[in-house]
Amino acid sequence: MYNRRKSKIVNFAEQPVGGDAPVSVQSMCNTKTENVEATVKQIKALEAVGCEIIRVAVPDKNAARALSEIKQKIKIPLVADIHFDYQLALMAVENGVDALRINPGNIGSDQRVKEVALACKENDIPIRVGSNSGSIEAELIKKYGGPTAEAMVESALRNVRVLEENDFRQIVISLKSSQISTTLKAYKLMAERVDYPFHIGITESGTPWRGTIKSAAGISSLLTQGLGDTLRVSLTGDPVEEVRVGWQILKSLEIRKKGVEIISCPTCGRTNIDLIALAEKIEKEIMKIDKEITVAVMGCAVNGPGEAKEADIGVAGGVESGLIFKSGEIIKKVEEDQLLEELMKEINKL
Repeated sequence: MYNRRKSKIVNFAEQPVGGDAPVSVQSMCNTKTENVEATVKQIKALEAVGCEIIRVAVPDKNAARALSEIKQKIKIPLVADIHFDYQLALMAVENGVDALRINPGNIGSDQRVKEVALACKENDIPIRVGSNSGSIEAELIKKYGGPTAEAMVESALRNVRVLEENDFRQIVISLKSSQISTTLKAYKLMAERVDYPFHIGITESGTPWRGTIKSAAGISSLLTQGLGDTLRVSLTGDPVEEVRVGWQILKSLEIRKKGVEIISCPTCGRTNIDLIALAEKIEKEIMKIDKEITVAVMGCAVNGPGEAKEADIGVAGGVESGLIFKSGEIIKKVEEDQLLEELMKEINKL
């Protein structure tokens, strides 16, 4: 629908990224990777809400050694996030990760980069080259007068070329800034130069409230211009919320479907039930349901079955009561305190 940019396909184990593959949703653990129990517990919680690729930090050898055990206990592809030490990258490969996130320019000499590239090539492991506004080389900052989109692109291309010189092309590129305009421009410029898949997001977007708004604005801008093959919403909070927001962005843009979609009116003076509380309770309940349906929560008859007739099922408030309707047709009237229970009964029948 948005004339998505054509890119090559790179496989993260069984999860394809790029080409005609669906835009995937990923996240990153905020646990200590060497704490296998806590890390696996968090990954399973992320899997439950639809995370399709998970990344963990590997700052030392203890974290690298833990990767093998973590990998055995999870279902989704595991990406090792590594900086500065090429030996950690080699250890991650030995311990069975499905992908690496590195910057070739900061892990040592050309020989060390070659060793990592060769190990990844032999094990069919892709590499995500990440460039963001806080990691640009000093000479590029000076050349462009700051962390501009042009500087980010040149920095990323330097690292991509290092891998290409070692005959490695299983590459995914990310170009993230905390500024939406810079991020968008960077991806547009890079799209003119390479056909590698793009990992998209807005870095350091903030707390769940602020970060959700900023990420939705930035990621949606990219996706509607056909840019993006896999995404992460970066929030200062629970990674589970990152995945939920990521999926909601894709669902809102009608790029992917997953689970229940809820629509609800903003309420007005015609509303005679506590619709806000009801909507919040319904939203909490439908998170447990894996059905691709639309549920409407409407305040009154004016915007009830008529305005929400495209919904599969819904409620419309009355005076201390409400109507439950399916596909625009009223099926029952119930008391206000029974609306949630009766609605969930009907949803379970669908």
